[in-house]
Amino acid sequence: MSNNSSQLTKPLPRVLAVANQKGGVGKTTTAINLGTALAAVGETVLLIDMDPQGNASTGLGVPKSARTTTIYDVIVDQKSIDDSAIKTSVPGLSILPSDPDLSGVEIELSQADRRSYRLRDAIENQSREGSVNYSYILIDCPPSLNLLTVNAMSAADAVLVPLQCEFFALEGLSQLMRTIDLVRGSLNPQLELQGIVLTMFDRRNALSGHVANDVRSHFGDKVYETVIPRNVRVSEAPSFGKPALIYDLKCTGSQAYLKLARELVSREKQRREMHAA
Repeated sequence: MSNNSSQLTKPLPRVLAVANQKGGVGKTTTAINLGTALAAVGETVLLIDMDPQGNASTGLGVPKSARTTTIYDVIVDQKSIDDSAIKTSVPGLSILPSDPDLSGVEIELSQADRRSYRLRDAIENQSREGSVNYSYILIDCPPSLNLLTVNAMSAADAVLVPLQCEFFALEGLSQLMRTIDLVRGSLNPQLELQGIVLTMFDRRNALSGHVANDVRSHFGDKVYETVIPRNVRVSEAPSFGKPALIYDLKCTGSQAYLKLARELVSREKQRREMHAA
């Protein structure tokens, strides 16, 4: 997100797009549980559900009847984030929900001004005038390159990539890196790769270890040390409308997301110190 610090009196949130153009990699699960874990370690978090399927909204227990104002209203009708966000059952975590209307955004905004910057404008307005000071905004992107993903990446400071430990992982990652380069070149010059999170890691499967080693050899310290294991309790949690950390705090998946949140906060602190030096 562009840093108009002279115009903004409040600290800017760190905006991270949680993205992977390949489906089924644990993207929404990571957005939900990382957001919950960040709130658990003391951050104030807004999760923006940019997927028309609305799985992040469902996974945080927001029924369709409660989604009276959604990200659709923010992007199309330019409603404020403050008026649209809903507090979740997790203290410190709010969600800007989604609904199926979002799938029509590409057509509805085909001739609109700043069609690629609608989300960025809304976040900057919220940072300037909103009643809540978010320290992190996580954007759960759809698993495709469309106007919604472009809006998310145009609004983001960086992209966080959940990567499933499977055979085609690197192929999908190379496509995503091309997308990041494209957005950086045309819409958001500051966009960077924040990190890669290895998900669905199975220690019993040699392939998981091979994929992890390949990704680390290609991307080095951009890959988080924390690895998210395959975990039944994490998979069950969304059907109860709860993050895994609320459903079963002690399970290995919940503990991994807490560790990931601490690692992310530590990385962000180091980044700020480097920029301040």
